[in-house]
This record gives sequence, C-alpha cells and structure tokens, in this order.
Amino acid sequence: MPIDIWLIYVATVLALMSTPGPSQMLMLSNSAINGLPRAWSTAAGDLTANLIQMLAAGLGLATVLAASAEALTVVKWAGTLYLLWIGLRTLRRSMKPISHSASRRASLRALWLQGFVTSAANPKAVVFFAALFPQFIDPAQPFWPQFLILSATYIAMDGAFLTGYGAGAHWLSQRLKGSARRWLDRIGGSCMILAAVLLGMKNAASR
Repeated sequence: MPIDIWLIYVATVLALMSTPGPSQMLMLSNSAINGLPRAWSTAAGDLTANLIQMLAAGLGLATVLAASAEALTVVKWAGTLYLLWIGLRTLRRSMKPISHSASRRASLRALWLQGFVTSAANPKAVVFFAALFPQFIDPAQPFWPQFLILSATYIAMDGAFLTGYGAGAHWLSQRLKGSARRWLDRIGGSCMILAAVLLGMKNAASR
C-alpha cells in the first residue's frame, strides 16, 4: 500500500475518532473505578468486537447483516440495555460505605465483556468497515494484505485513543480519596449511562 494512501486513511480515521462515543465513555468509567491496568480488558473487548466486525466485512457478510433488520435491532438494543444496567449498578454501589470499595472492582472477564458488548451493539459497524475500506484498497493488488494493513492500523489507533481516555481517568482517580473517590464512582456510573444514551440515540436514528 502506498504511504500517501495510508496517510490519508490515518487522517480519515483520526477524524472519525475525534468525537467520543459509547466505547470511550465506558473506558473512562472503568479506568476511574477499576484502574487503567484492569480497564485494558475493556479495551481488549472493544477491539475484539471491532476485529470480528472487520473480518465480517472482509468476508462479504455486510450485505447479509444489512438485510437482517430485525436481528440488527435486537442486538443493538440488547447492548444498550446491558450498558444501562451496568451504569445503574455502578451508581448503586457508589452509595455504599467506602469500606466496601474493594467489592466494586469488576472481574477482568466482566470488564472484557462490557467492552465487547458495547462495541458489538453496533453491528452496522460491519457495513461501515465494508464501505470505508474499499476507498483505500487498490483492486489491482492482492486484497488481503491491504485489508490487514487497514485493519491493523484501525485497531492500533483505536487502542491508543482508548488508552488515552483511560489514562486520564486513572490519573484523576489516583488523586481522589474518601468521599471524593465515591463521587468519582458516581461520575463513572453516569458515564456508563451516558454511553447507553448515546447508543440509544444511534439506534433510534438508524431506524
């Protein structure tokens, strides 16, 4: 892939990622509550879903998913409700005495699942990747090497963005103690709820 085409692709992805979405809000929340090292599981779940969506697009499954409107609706709203439930549960736990703070730490599996479900709740991402990648692929060249370059670049950039959001939230959480930390947990739960609202708005707009 020519370097100039790749740079245009990088600039395009940067523009697409400039506005925080549900995955970024979830990363903020989980990093503040569980710490950045554990929240990397959330990022891993998000990137795993992205990778599956890219592979689906590359294998030509975008048309199948786009034609299954009912399946798309079920998956999208299930993910939205799951994220809303996580946010409400986090807010409830933040009301407990500070001595119970250790119990608020989610397992790595749960953190991974939250990231995966949040990203997978937007199955039209398959259609998005199927529309984006062809803009930068030369049909005269082998498809899969170009596809792998575009996919790896997107995953790396998305991971860097998620880590940046998480690092900021983790830095802040390390400097808040006592009742201030409890308020941070409440903010984290609110971020999850906001992420669910953003997903819901996307779902409603796509109908």
